[in-house]
Amino acid sequence: MRRTMLTVPLAGLTAAAALTACGGGDATAGEGVNVIAAFYPLAFATEQVGGEGVTVTNLTPAGQEPHDIELDPSDIARVEEADYIVYLEGFIPELDTAIDEYASGRTLEIGSVVDMIGYDDTDSLEGGPGEDHEHETEDHHDHDALEGGDPHVWLDPIRYAAIGEAIAADLADIDEDEAETYTAGAAEFTAALTELDAEFTEGLAERVSDEIVTSHAAFGYLADRYGLRQIAIAGLSPDQEASSRRMARIAQFVEDHGVTTIFFETLASSSIADTIAAETGAQTAVLNPLEGLTEADGDDADYFSVMRDNLAALQMALGAA
Repeated sequence: MRRTMLTVPLAGLTAAAALTACGGGDATAGEGVNVIAAFYPLAFATEQVGGEGVTVTNLTPAGQEPHDIELDPSDIARVEEADYIVYLEGFIPELDTAIDEYASGRTLEIGSVVDMIGYDDTDSLEGGPGEDHEHETEDHHDHDALEGGDPHVWLDPIRYAAIGEAIAADLADIDEDEAETYTAGAAEFTAALTELDAEFTEGLAERVSDEIVTSHAAFGYLADRYGLRQIAIAGLSPDQEASSRRMARIAQFVEDHGVTTIFFETLASSSIADTIAAETGAQTAVLNPLEGLTEADGDDADYFSVMRDNLAALQMALGAA
């Protein structure tokens, strides 16, 4: 993803820091370890592991794409004052720059603690994963997205559990008095994710198809974990558009393979999914990449409830319901 340089006037940064110190920000001194999380899944994992020992500020407002975040001076002040920052390099370029320039506490770049996979490994129209990459690149406008890794690692419950364990280890180092609390929190989080993984494995065991057609390539980790084959209409970026040639090939694939459902995302337009569905007679459904929650998810929604909604949608689409 394109990296943008971030410049913040010193006077603005000083003023924002003063506001945060006076209670204008979400992360307040004296309320446990002060943590900045880049977006929802990282905030949720930190809260689950840290419990009352942490105060977590999610930099991405509900209903907004993390990729589109522009940090203001108060955000920069929070980065500078945080005891701990959890982020994914490249997902919010302005945050990467702010961390490089201003972060004074410990940071965790989650790509350093899990095995990341590339876009090429999860999207192909021909044969097995990745075999048609040479031909497919000409159908996409954003070659940087193709060459980079898929960031949506939290959609694999097992990898997500490893992130929780890494967060717990760091928190225990930062706040030694509560080390046992963080270790116990990580164990509970891992147990819940292990149960979720078993639900997906069992729930998809009787499926009659492996192919999931998605509006964007956000589900590589989900596909990788459960033996599915992701066919993305467009690439990794929600703003990316597919060429007419790509659209035609996807439509042909849908008809040839009897695909019943075209998935679109909650925080992105459904237009390309609607177009393919109208042309092929397929239906559309939501598959949530969980970059953030929206009002449509409901007041009680969290990572686990949304992932179970995803499982139900996959079961219906793949004949496993």
